[in-house]
Amino acid sequence: MSLKIRILGCHSAMPRVNANATSQVVEIGNHHFLVDCAEGTQLELQRNNIKFSQIDCVFISHLHGDHLFGLMGLLCSMHLLGRTKPFHIYAPEGVKNIVSVHEQVTQQYFSRFPIEHHVLSSDQSELIFSDDKVDVYTIPLKHRLYVNGFLFREKPGKRRLNMPLIQKMDINPEYYRHIIAGRNYTDETGNTINNSELTLDPPKPLSYAFCTDTRYQPEIIPLIKNTDLLYHESNFLKADEERAYKTNHTTTHQAATIAREAHAGTLILGHYSARYKDLEAFRQEAQEIFPNVELAQDGKVFEIKRKR
Repeated sequence: MSLKIRILGCHSAMPRVNANATSQVVEIGNHHFLVDCAEGTQLELQRNNIKFSQIDCVFISHLHGDHLFGLMGLLCSMHLLGRTKPFHIYAPEGVKNIVSVHEQVTQQYFSRFPIEHHVLSSDQSELIFSDDKVDVYTIPLKHRLYVNGFLFREKPGKRRLNMPLIQKMDINPEYYRHIIAGRNYTDETGNTINNSELTLDPPKPLSYAFCTDTRYQPEIIPLIKNTDLLYHESNFLKADEERAYKTNHTTTHQAATIAREAHAGTLILGHYSARYKDLEAFRQEAQEIFPNVELAQDGKVFEIKRKR
């Protein structure tokens, strides 16, 4: 198993040539989760060889256009392609109305497939998606309007057989399934070996935190503690901290501080303001606080493979 983040767009506000606004695909637990849906998302999905049919859920952080304007086009294409299975939209209140108004005004109704709206309104972190492999939580953020980040986390796997010990004890392979199920083992002399000795801890569940748009908010640190990958907006360089505060955005140093205090594995910076031409300056500034920094770029893929 692995965790893979495909950056479809990572720039702020107005899209430009080779600089798309925010959209990502999170591949975890056999899912392709779409996170935000700026205009141009359909084209980037095709460039990344991701079929629309692979996407069953979209998570919208907030209702600013550079995170949302691609959604209606994507729904239209799904309809034209004959989609029949449900599509789930996790978004703040308002998206359902946008979809409804579009249908009424254009008289193009998405009648071929059900659209399930999951309205997000809580100012507390909550579990919004769960199956047998993955949990998704909201991360409450602070911006000019209601906004959430999202935490994607694998569920813990099963304990693994401690094969060196099991082979040393010459346990019959037919009993392995009972050990995996949690049973202890009693040998021929009546000595009982606890299951905790016969098995090993499962690999650490992989996790990814997506945080945009937001002003500096240390309150999120406990929610994203020890995440493997942290995408955090860094709209501004540190010299523009006052502007960041006024516009409810974050600087490089602030994003790096969040990563350091959360003990994140890797910090991915993004949502760069168009005022800056040298993106390498973002990495250099962030590394003054936190060493393991990557720059999001359109088309870039970040992957972590599960450690065995």
